[in-house]
Amino acid sequence: MNHRRLALAVLPLLLAVTGCTSGTADDEPAPRPAAAERPSPFRDCTTLSTAPTAPSPGSGTATPATATPASPGTTAPNGTTARAAGGSVLPELTLSCFTGGAPVVLREVAGPAVINVWASWCPPCRKELPAFQRLSERAAGQLQVVGVNSRDSRGGAQSIGEDFGVRFPILVDQGEALQRELKRNAIPLTLFVDADGQVRHIDASGALDDTKLAKLVRQHLGLAVPA
Repeated sequence: MNHRRLALAVLPLLLAVTGCTSGTADDEPAPRPAAAERPSPFRDCTTLSTAPTAPSPGSGTATPATATPASPGTTAPNGTTARAAGGSVLPELTLSCFTGGAPVVLREVAGPAVINVWASWCPPCRKELPAFQRLSERAAGQLQVVGVNSRDSRGGAQSIGEDFGVRFPILVDQGEALQRELKRNAIPLTLFVDADGQVRHIDASGALDDTKLAKLVRQHLGLAVPA
């Protein structure tokens, strides 16, 4: 009799414990779905190996001008040393595109092109990026504007693109391979590459504005771009 009473007393406790355990699994909140990745503000890189196509006359974009490349060893007015008149080819590097897709061989970027090396943590870079975006719009069809995001976080670069309206294609160089090849430590850096793929000038003078950019494009690439 005592054993029966004990069993009847313990049975509700066992049922209660069993119910809590099974109920815990059923009552657990469903895991939250992963936050959707924000779409990239930048253009993809699929057309970088295709030379710019000039628009029809009268479109108001860049027009040919007479280039005056610096002679070997000369110093540009902004204090930076220009490349020799013959230029030099881009480093043989392969970089990923911010938007994904096939990696880009830097040497295969078709000129004329203006390549800007930048990072979101660099104040002069942030200051000049809107001018590069305007250049990409004003010189559309005459030259390509390409960004190289260096030693940066994806979130930081993404935010800059969203906040500043930067839309031109961005390559990613987290290991600073391009800077090492160019033997340059500081950024921003801007490379001016002609239609033959020759680097005509590397600018490291600091933040560039619309007027300075237009002047450098005319001087080293022979294109007149509205400032």
